[in-house]
Amino acid sequence: MNPILYVGCPAAERADTEKLLAAADVTVVWAESMAYVVHELQRRDMPVLLDLSRGAAALQIARDLRTERASTLMFAVVDSRRPDLTTEAVLAGIADVFARPLGGRRVATAIERERAYGSRPLTTAADAALDRELYAHSPAMREVTTLIARAATMRAGVLIRGEEGSGRQVAAHTIHRLSGAADAKFVPVDCRAFDADALEAALFGFDAREPSAEAGRGLEQIASTGLLHAALGGTIYLQHIEEAPSRVQARLARLLRDREALLAGSNDAIVFDVRPMAGADAGLEIAVQDGQVREDLFRRVSVIRIDMPPLRNRREDIPAIANYFLRNICASRRVPPKTFSRSGLALLAALPWRGNGPELETLLSLVVGNVNGAGSIALEDILLNVRLDGGPATLSAGGTLKQARARFEREYIAAVLEQHHGRISDAAKALGIQRTNLYRKLRSLRVSRGRRT
Repeated sequence: MNPILYVGCPAAERADTEKLLAAADVTVVWAESMAYVVHELQRRDMPVLLDLSRGAAALQIARDLRTERASTLMFAVVDSRRPDLTTEAVLAGIADVFARPLGGRRVATAIERERAYGSRPLTTAADAALDRELYAHSPAMREVTTLIARAATMRAGVLIRGEEGSGRQVAAHTIHRLSGAADAKFVPVDCRAFDADALEAALFGFDAREPSAEAGRGLEQIASTGLLHAALGGTIYLQHIEEAPSRVQARLARLLRDREALLAGSNDAIVFDVRPMAGADAGLEIAVQDGQVREDLFRRVSVIRIDMPPLRNRREDIPAIANYFLRNICASRRVPPKTFSRSGLALLAALPWRGNGPELETLLSLVVGNVNGAGSIALEDILLNVRLDGGPATLSAGGTLKQARARFEREYIAAVLEQHHGRISDAAKALGIQRTNLYRKLRSLRVSRGRRT
């Protein structure tokens, strides 16, 4: 079992926490003070998990550890009512931040991932999607996690709606993982990636133009080479189901209705125990009304409905997500790990992110490619690769360095003010300056204070 040094866990939570971690093969060594932490780490090297419920005191332990033992792997657990601590944890050098309630497997996976840092092989896009974590430090995501936990206890179909890149597949895989079917497969299928015949062959294992009712018992037929057979006992996740031809939709609806299928080559009836999930944008209901999606298929994949908020509506999650992407990018490129400066992280949290997670990951990939060595990613490193209105980065020819910096500063302050709804105190704290200095900059840079709520 893997040991972890848990600092500051409330006494009332220790018994349950120990059971959760033990179930994931993680043993706990409890600690309360920096002195005891150092003493234990001198005896044996192990990861440290900091409970940030004590706020500044716990963060100071993280900073001291980063100074005295830079190689120590650190994680943190935060209360959902204090999402601001996520940012502070990332700035203190925490590798990953977990929201309460703490999940044992989540901690174990993060430890394994970080220990393999810099030595793991590059993964495919599909593998990377399954490896990603669902971060839920924001109020917008707390309702989502409640629905996910509820869905994990059922075998009904789940429709996950949201913009492209909002984490629909990550949410679907989280439901699958929480359902407890450890050996069952999660099989993602992007219906848009196939033409009509190829999609049918991929799903059913052979190309059949007609339903196989004539095969014997009015049941659909599937082959062992198909994705539907691979998902038996597990989950089939269908993206862009509106792109599937009507013939394929009809066959899928029949399978989900009968819950039985004929196994090709044997003519034996088998139980079709597959949980359907679908990922779509908000226009799927319109596609049903227009006849683009069969109503009977829609009903079976949408018993439970979950709406994923876009990244711009869950800004409290951005520091942890950005940190996750940054560490993965550095590891995959075999470059020294990097951290964020406070101003750089504040800028990331303020950007509009119309492309959601993939846009954030692409930006950080560009930034890492342009920053040499280890160290902190500064505000200027990000500004070189992004325009604050969400367009591609542009560098204006002409003008002095002072003028260029003033443009950057004006856009940055305006973006942070927008993030905090025009509240000067909150914006000044995010910017790391005094309120009086912010008022002065607003006047000198001619930045509008914007809306206040």
